[in-house]
Amino acid sequence: MRRFMPILAALLVTGPSWSQDITLPDYERVVLENGAVLLLSEKHEVPLIGLRAEVRGGSVADPEGKAGVAQLLAAVMQKGAGDRNAVEFASASANVGGRLSVSADVDSTSVAAEFLSRDAELMLTLVSDVLQRPTLSADELEKEQDRAIGLIKATKDGDPNALMPHYANAFIFGDHPYGRPTTGSESSLSTITHDDLLEYYSDNFGGDRLIISVVGDFDAAAMKARLAAEFGGWGPAAAPLVDIPAPSKAPGRRVLLIDKPGATQSYFWFGNVGVALSYPRRAELSLANTVFGARFTSMLVTELRVNAGLTYSARSVVDQRTQPGPVTVRSFTETSTTVEAIDLAISVLRRLQDKGLDDDMMVSARNYIMGQFPPRLETASSLAGMLSFLELNGLDRSYIDDYGPELQAAAAESVALTISEVYPQPDDLVFVIIGDAATIRDAIAKYGEVTEVSITEPSFRVPLTE
Repeated sequence: MRRFMPILAALLVTGPSWSQDITLPDYERVVLENGAVLLLSEKHEVPLIGLRAEVRGGSVADPEGKAGVAQLLAAVMQKGAGDRNAVEFASASANVGGRLSVSADVDSTSVAAEFLSRDAELMLTLVSDVLQRPTLSADELEKEQDRAIGLIKATKDGDPNALMPHYANAFIFGDHPYGRPTTGSESSLSTITHDDLLEYYSDNFGGDRLIISVVGDFDAAAMKARLAAEFGGWGPAAAPLVDIPAPSKAPGRRVLLIDKPGATQSYFWFGNVGVALSYPRRAELSLANTVFGARFTSMLVTELRVNAGLTYSARSVVDQRTQPGPVTVRSFTETSTTVEAIDLAISVLRRLQDKGLDDDMMVSARNYIMGQFPPRLETASSLAGMLSFLELNGLDRSYIDDYGPELQAAAAESVALTISEVYPQPDDLVFVIIGDAATIRDAIAKYGEVTEVSITEPSFRVPLTE
């Protein structure tokens, strides 16, 4: 959901010129007798239909020691369903120019589809098959396991920074479900059996877990009847939804060092547990994070890249979920400037907390956000995804409809309060660093007690420092 608009530069210069009237179109919400939720919105400008199905669960439902089951299942589901084998299933979409994919995230497994309206019947058949009648071949599971393990190994060699969230989440969340890598690890993936896959599917897939949003060129009454006929008889999942407790913030400082001998760069991540999607000052948080590190003209980029020349990019990420996710600063630098870059990033965090945002920053951030926000609702597929996102997370349309007015109403004082509530204090930080331990080990010890592991270890989880 990240797009840039050509008018961005002009918006940043001219001040408030965007409209606050960005609202969701009308849509119908229907709950079937089995608990499945249908979200329908007609959009007839182009002959396309976008569909997003969410099955509540995701990687938080992976069994202990079996991280990666949900993602493996998502991959295998696409390798044949109904009476179609893997090739036939893929060809059915491709032959009519349609798209269908299955993916697993923290809280759900998703099916995304986009087809011409004339092929709506085919789209619904394929979605129904992949959700309710996947083949789940043992041979395809083995192929996907080998591919997933090989990809992790290759990433460790070529782009270890891509694995930073897995190490970081495991270190900051520990045994909490958010600490499990969605992709799995080399060790966990290797233990997953075909029975594990079948059991996960039985436990976590059913009509009571299903959300389907459909947006585009169709008749709502006919679509509702068709979806009810296809999914209304789907029985419930065999197991209850996983209860996700709120994680606790980590007190003090601790460091995880992942040793990659000979690395010429250090990749670093620091932060703590933040806030959930239900956090009430969403607009203030968006403004603060935009200025701090969510755009290329941010405080972090200006100091670390433009002024100090220590990196090409630095960013801050606020990962909000049904429960609080991490709030983090992320960047990379040459090995010799590891401590200098981390110290500078911490000083920028201190400045954000001490000084907040001035009026010019507020205006610039508002215009940036509203320049990027409308494309998230432009197409049938993006709108279907947004409707499913809201339903999945227990949010209503005010999450969209009130966003523009809330941004305009936000004041520097409320932004300062938000910064103090969300961003970690410099004395309460968890650090994760990937780099050449022999070179940086002693220097980074000033940030806290260091736990060191080799990047060749097959698991992302390490013992937590007490």
